Amino acid sequence: MAVEIHVPELGESVADATVGRWLKGEGDAVSAGDPLVELETDKINFEVEAEQDGVLESIAKNEGDTVNVGEVIGTIGEGDGSEAPTTEPEETEETEPEQAEARAEAEQPAPQAETTEEAEANGHREDGEVRASPSVKKLAQEYEIDLSSISGSGSGGRVTRDDVERMIREQDRGPETTTREAERPAQPKQQAPQTAAEDGHAEDGHVEDGREERIRLSRRRQTIAARLVEAQQTAAMLTTFNEVDMTAVMELRNRRKADFQERTGVKLGFMGFFTKAAIGALKAFPKVNAELRDNELILKHYYDIGVAVNTEEGLVVPVVRDADTKGFAGIESSISELAKKARDGKLGLEDLRGGTFTITNGGIFGSLLSTPILNTPQVAILGMHKIQERPMVVDGEVKVRPMMYLALSYDHRIIDGADAVQFLVRIKELIEDPESLLLEG
Repeated sequence: MAVEIHVPELGESVADATVGRWLKGEGDAVSAGDPLVELETDKINFEVEAEQDGVLESIAKNEGDTVNVGEVIGTIGEGDGSEAPTTEPEETEETEPEQAEARAEAEQPAPQAETTEEAEANGHREDGEVRASPSVKKLAQEYEIDLSSISGSGSGGRVTRDDVERMIREQDRGPETTTREAERPAQPKQQAPQTAAEDGHAEDGHVEDGREERIRLSRRRQTIAARLVEAQQTAAMLTTFNEVDMTAVMELRNRRKADFQERTGVKLGFMGFFTKAAIGALKAFPKVNAELRDNELILKHYYDIGVAVNTEEGLVVPVVRDADTKGFAGIESSISELAKKARDGKLGLEDLRGGTFTITNGGIFGSLLSTPILNTPQVAILGMHKIQERPMVVDGEVKVRPMMYLALSYDHRIIDGADAVQFLVRIKELIEDPESLLLEG
């Protein structure tokens, strides 16, 4: 009996998802607990697992389709995924009459509806249809690939996505490159005219010789794009800048980092100092730790600090909960754990929910100055940048100092320019006198 595969609960405020990729193909044997398909939501990706042993009988939703909670996306049937033998042992004179009669009945043509999976060779059925999943057939159709010309590498000769993608690459390179690729460049292949946006083909009908590649945007990347545009369209966003002398923090860190790591088991980084400084400034300027809902300003008297982390699929902002109650070790440990989960793709929805203020550090990539975009519905975001030695006038003398530019982007509907400037100055003061963080943070 077939068992339906449903879209599971996706978490608070998440109603739908996008089918990322199927990890199993139709006809593949599966065991309970095997990952079947990867679903993408606005915030995280996760895998749907098989609930029982059997065979992936059907795929109802293809890659790129939007699915809702509880929707059926496929079925698992009974069996082990193995193919029926294509030859039968010859009858011998010792064959019992009953066995011969049963075999003769089995060899009679069955009704068409009962022979859809019989007599397959190289993934091709007797009726001429190629054995492949719907997503593979869709990909082949997009690139005008004849599936019947492909010898499948999947179980029972099933044509897989890798088979089709290999054929696409060979088609784009042209026939000459398959035997003489090292001797001369690939030759473009003449095809029917298409629009420039289709499948990497130019308007003159020539393949762009592999110079262009079409990649489906992940659900997360689409959401990031939508939210960035929304932030710019809905907020009166403005950025103010300042610079901070990192001398005192760097000296303190260098002096105490070995002892700190030995006692706590975590490294003493700069994020702990800036998180503490941000909390001290937020307490002094509460409107920066707020949210605008309709015509009401919601002041938040808790400090859930979002820390931007770059991953292969784009920027995510996991949240350090109640950061004001944590010491340096607690903050550094939380940030390190969240960053690792982000890069491993193991963040949960709870790790990303909420947040009252965000810190992003473009300096780790070498950025000297930038204007960060608001992480709505928050009304401000702090941007850190690269530490760079510059000549500075200190007590009437020119000295080389490790300096960092700071940027505060804020919603001018809520935060006045004077408050934004003073907020950033307060962070500068706390960083340049790190001992005061014990009092302010």
